[in-house]
Amino acid sequence: MLESIIATLRCAARESYERDGFVVLRGLFDADEIARAADESQELLERCKPLISVHNLRCRWQTNVATGACEFETFDPIIDLSPACRSLALDPRLLDALAELYGEPACLFKDKLIYKPPGIPGYNLHQDWIAWRGFPRSFLTVLVPFDAADAGNGATEVFPGYHKGGSLSQEDGDYHELPLDLVDASRGVLMVLEPGDVGIFGGFTPHRSAPNRSTRWRRQLYLSYNSLSDGGEQREKHYAEFHVWLRRKYAQYGKTDVYFE
Repeated sequence: MLESIIATLRCAARESYERDGFVVLRGLFDADEIARAADESQELLERCKPLISVHNLRCRWQTNVATGACEFETFDPIIDLSPACRSLALDPRLLDALAELYGEPACLFKDKLIYKPPGIPGYNLHQDWIAWRGFPRSFLTVLVPFDAADAGNGATEVFPGYHKGGSLSQEDGDYHELPLDLVDASRGVLMVLEPGDVGIFGGFTPHRSAPNRSTRWRRQLYLSYNSLSDGGEQREKHYAEFHVWLRRKYAQYGKTDVYFE
């Protein structure tokens, strides 16, 4: 009986993902293991302080909307720094859930930890899929919240159904924001998540996030995957290509003194 219920839930999740381009799985992880990962994420800010530099390609920075200060926001990648994040990224419960959505095994493609402290802005409307040669069309993103994510601290907002149109921007190998009139704003769904929940959305699903205007952090592990048949294991290849792309983009603005550590 229990196996039948689980199978029904899995089928519903797959149908929801295929129809809407996203799905939320409630309580996939235990609260205590998320709490341990959250504690480690804070320890990293001190332990990895020598790595936190505007010149390190691993680090991402944002301008605080309240103070105007340039603040550290993201480690990308993260699983080589954080055993807890690595464990979550490769957890059989998550991989099994993704295999249900794909109909085949999932391969980790990218991993980053976004801290989003108070005052840090969000991201304008965009799709995660980028038209690089060989970039997996099965690309999807998994949100693993360490803190509750809601409207106050800038939760991710997705727009269901538009993923069926594929790429909605010019396929020239660059990142592009999408014009707001490309989607019906009234159809947006805020991915309100509690620690232990998991949000999943496809690479073609338009999404955005607002600034964190609360006094709370919105720490989330962002994990991206591709299906096994769509390139197999290619995380190392992706980061090698991503760093070449980043160096080229920074050089356009005169920033050439960058490195990865």
